[in-house]
Amino acid sequence: MDSIVVLVKHLFNGLQVGSIYALVALGYTMVYGIIKLINFAHGDFIMVGAYISMMAIPVMISAGLPVWVCMIVAALLCAVMGVVTERVAYKPLRNSPRLTALITAIAVSLLLQNLFMVMFGSASKPYPAVFSTEQMGGSGIQLSMSTLVTIVLSVACMICLQMFVKKTRMGKAMRAVSEDMAAAQLMGINVNTTISLTFAIGCALAAIAAVMYCAAYPLVNPYMGSLLGLKAFVAAVLGGIGIIPGAMLGGFVIGIVESFTKAYISSQLADAVVYGILIVVLLVKPTGVLGKNVGEKV
Repeated sequence: MDSIVVLVKHLFNGLQVGSIYALVALGYTMVYGIIKLINFAHGDFIMVGAYISMMAIPVMISAGLPVWVCMIVAALLCAVMGVVTERVAYKPLRNSPRLTALITAIAVSLLLQNLFMVMFGSASKPYPAVFSTEQMGGSGIQLSMSTLVTIVLSVACMICLQMFVKKTRMGKAMRAVSEDMAAAQLMGINVNTTISLTFAIGCALAAIAAVMYCAAYPLVNPYMGSLLGLKAFVAAVLGGIGIIPGAMLGGFVIGIVESFTKAYISSQLADAVVYGILIVVLLVKPTGVLGKNVGEKV
């Protein structure tokens, strides 16, 4: 019985971490789906969101507002930063080779890391409590509030995003731009606005993921987004990059695999197993679990 309880606890820990990976992977998959750019700077917006929310929490407390409102503040400011980054760094390179845009994304990542290191220092800073530390559940299975909120919020964001892309006018514009940017422009779709909105949504989701991550692991430093971003990228590739449900599926799988590896094999091998999954997926099914092979016209 005890072994089953421990197994369930590790499962929920994996779902919690996987939910965070899924939120970040949604940003990767949206940007890639629209402009075919692997935005390696996306992981650093987790770090940006963490610092913004950390500074916003004392303001929320002094204003008598719930602490979780810092998540909304971080999401809005990260969305604005995402739009500015796209307009300044990526828009001028839209017709350039993909390698040029990829190198620019790495440069933006390094810029954000060093900028925040100058502003806040390289040492890790403690993150204030966002959710209650009260444990919930019974029969030996106790779950924290942050675990439940993270899983529920992640699934809700994925469902809302999927509905937005499928049902709304702007979502249909995103799908049109991802299919054929030139044809979408001829049909009267504002391509620049559509791409900017995609970056805004992706960066806002990264900020939400940052608050969820810091609620579970309350330390913030300028390099926290690098490893998280890489694992979220693995999740996006596993599920099928460019596919919203695939990002969610990949995030959950990576989180659960990582949790079980730490629990039953070795915590030192957890990262190796995650990157090993990436290698296997690229060798066996490069389009991901939910991806489909698409022929390219010559």
